[in-house]
Amino acid sequence: MATCNMASAAAGFMFSSSSSSSLMITSNTSSSSRNCMAFPPQNNRNGNSAVGSKRLIVRASEEAAAPPPPPPPPPAATATAAPAKPPPIKPPPIGPKRGTKVRILRKESYWFKGVGSVVAVDQDPKTRYPVVVRFNKVNYANVSTNNYALDEIEEVK
Repeated sequence: MATCNMASAAAGFMFSSSSSSSLMITSNTSSSSRNCMAFPPQNNRNGNSAVGSKRLIVRASEEAAAPPPPPPPPPAATATAAPAKPPPIKPPPIGPKRGTKVRILRKESYWFKGVGSVVAVDQDPKTRYPVVVRFNKVNYANVSTNNYALDEIEEVK
C-alpha cells in the first residue's frame, strides 16, 4: 500500500462535471471503483433534496515512482582545468585560549579584580563581548558565568 502526503495526493486529481447536477473528482492516472468516495446531496428541512445541489465524488490512486536521477557528467579533462587555488588563510584566533585564568577589569562587575577561567571565545570580530568567563563564586542572582570584552580582561600568569 503506497503512502503519500496530501499535497501529492491532490496533484493527481482533476475536476469533471459529468452532468448538470453532479461534480466529480477523478484521478488523472487511473479510475477504479474500489477507490471511489461519493457524498450524496443533503436533504433540506422539507425532506426534499436541495435544488441545484452538487455531488462530490473522490477517486484515489497510487502515484507512479519518480524517475531515476540523471547520471553525473563525466569528469573534465585535467589538461584544460585551471590550477586549484590554495584555501584562504585563516586569521589568527582572537582572545585568550580556553581554560586560561583571567582577571576582570570591568569596575561595575560583581567579579571586579576577581579571577575566573575562560570557557569560550567567539571568533566573530563584530561580537561586543566575545569572552565567556566562569567563576567559582556565584553572584546575587546565583550566576557563575559572564561575558566580557577583550579590553575588560587580562591574563593571569
